[in-house]
Amino acid sequence: MIDSEKQARIFKVLSVGTRVRMLEMLKHRSFCVNALAKMLDISPSAVSQHLRVLRDADLVIADKEGYFVHYRVNEQTMAEWRTIADNLFKIPKGL
Repeated sequence: MIDSEKQARIFKVLSVGTRVRMLEMLKHRSFCVNALAKMLDISPSAVSQHLRVLRDADLVIADKEGYFVHYRVNEQTMAEWRTIADNLFKIPKGL
């Protein structure tokens, strides 16, 4: 059985539309803070705050490239969270 606190944490992290949009973009390629800010039409500081939450949840990985830090999705965590969400929404047969 999956810990209900972990399930709640997953949905709390994903409860902000901007974070979901960031993950959608980062699934396809890595981006720096300024690129994300421009595409999302929000300030770089707002992007950094959202990235901090995503990093703390281990959903994104930061890679330093020269003067910039590029962020990408942590595929292992995404797969784990997908399994947790799938199990939550799965209805046992016979109900």
